[in-house]
Amino acid sequence: METVKIAEYARALLDAHGDKAEAEAAQKASNLRAEGKASEAEQWEKVRKAIHELRSGHVS
Repeated sequence: METVKIAEYARALLDAHGDKAEAEAAQKASNLRAEGKASEAEQWEKVRKAIHELRSGHVS
């Protein structure tokens, strides 16, 4: 997933889930990791980090 797509997913989750968005992304990553889908889990971890940055105001 490219950086732009990660940012789009992060913004969409934040808009849809508010304060729960970061936890939603973390849960998705965890579930994918448990299913053996490491590369997909890594992408969702990037989404989670982007959500964290959006919420904390540290967007680069």
